Amino acid sequence: MIAADDRLAGVFAAARAEKRAALIIYLVAGDPDAGTTAAVIDAISPYVDLIELGIPYGDPLADGPTIAAAGQRALTNGMTLDGALALARGARDRGNAPILFFSYVNPIVQYGAERFAAAAREAGALGAIVPDVPLEELATFAPAFRSEGLAVPLLVAPTTPPERAGRIAAASDGFVYIVSRLGVTSAGREPDIAWIRSSVEALRAQTRRPLAVGFGISTQAHVAAIGAIADGVIIGSAFVDATAGLSGADAAAAARAYVAPLRAALG
Repeated sequence: MIAADDRLAGVFAAARAEKRAALIIYLVAGDPDAGTTAAVIDAISPYVDLIELGIPYGDPLADGPTIAAAGQRALTNGMTLDGALALARGARDRGNAPILFFSYVNPIVQYGAERFAAAAREAGALGAIVPDVPLEELATFAPAFRSEGLAVPLLVAPTTPPERAGRIAAASDGFVYIVSRLGVTSAGREPDIAWIRSSVEALRAQTRRPLAVGFGISTQAHVAAIGAIADGVIIGSAFVDATAGLSGADAAAAARAYVAPLRAALG
């Protein structure tokens, strides 16, 4: 079995070989329905390096209104954790970009961490970001994933002290997710590029893992600026906004039209 770190780090290595940062897109499984999600994954896969597939949850602490609304649409239309696994399996079978799940801890614990990890591996996923698992509890949560060869990347927040950020980076699999600002996800205001640069440089002094930046990134200019600093650029709310209210082929076309220029901005 290939180590979780190796598979996910390989995504960044492949982008680095092309002298660019990796492009990572977040979308909610089942928004507004499973068929649309599958069509959107097909449409964006030629342009992205990694897809964060969000498992909808009724109490999304880190999600702003855009993603929270998308999750509610998905739940209303019947999306489940099993449905998200099926979407990942289908994406793998169709040769699409690799999937990294994004889920809060409660749905995984209710499903069973070992059961979910085994199913995620079988579906071809590379791992899962679980933002509400603190570093102190990682040792009781991550082994179920790592035993299946799945990565558990961790987040570093703007308020994280440097010493703790280093410990988080050391415990993270595949890459470290740098949260670019305080608060929940949203595309509502400009990212502070100078702050992002200083944060990336400070963490680079503590880890050799790839560093990806997310929260508040939405435009080609943002992607180009952050891609020149970090190893990966993560876009969520703005992408969800780009397809909101659409379904099927219309959603797929809008997704492709939004993502293709972002990929071009990375060179």
